[in-house]
Amino acid sequence: MLLPSYVAGKRWASVVDKGDVTLISGAAAGDRDCLAALYDRYAPALLAIGRRILGDRREAEDLLHDVFIEVWRQAADYDEARGSVRAWLLMRMRSRALDRRKAAVFSKRADLPAPEAVAATVGDAHSGEDPELGADRTAVRRALAELPAEQRQVLELGYFEGLSSSEIAERLRAPIGTVKSRVAAALTKLRQGLMPEASR
Repeated sequence: MLLPSYVAGKRWASVVDKGDVTLISGAAAGDRDCLAALYDRYAPALLAIGRRILGDRREAEDLLHDVFIEVWRQAADYDEARGSVRAWLLMRMRSRALDRRKAAVFSKRADLPAPEAVAATVGDAHSGEDPELGADRTAVRRALAELPAEQRQVLELGYFEGLSSSEIAERLRAPIGTVKSRVAAALTKLRQGLMPEASR
């Protein structure tokens, strides 16, 4: 007869090898091992996003816990047609972190730091993921590093702080038209930088 621990180990090995969609479906059906596997797979990336937006590791860890409770309760809401599980998790973490950051700012209980360079965050946000994604991460970091500083800045403020174009314009004391043109130019350069050379 197999020992219970051996059986559990064999079951866990079979769970962690499953694809993201299978894991989120399992979590929706109440399988805690599937949720745990998603946590192990994506917690480092989500924590990096939380730390980047909130500027505090402990607060980001608390938020990560809250987000996975939310994922456990709302896993059935995931729609594969709208994007990957990874994107669904990251956007959920980003949204909740921005909500918490804005609440802290409005209540004047926090003095949160300005964003650091986006390029450095790209690597942090993907730590602990599949090594095969390394080439894509390198390409993204390279494309971001090649952007002029003022274009990187508007992307940072829009993505990591969730600011609108008018809020970015106010923060930078720049015309809103200038902000919008910088965003458009930055996105165009990023798309071009991430295209395969044969397609350029």
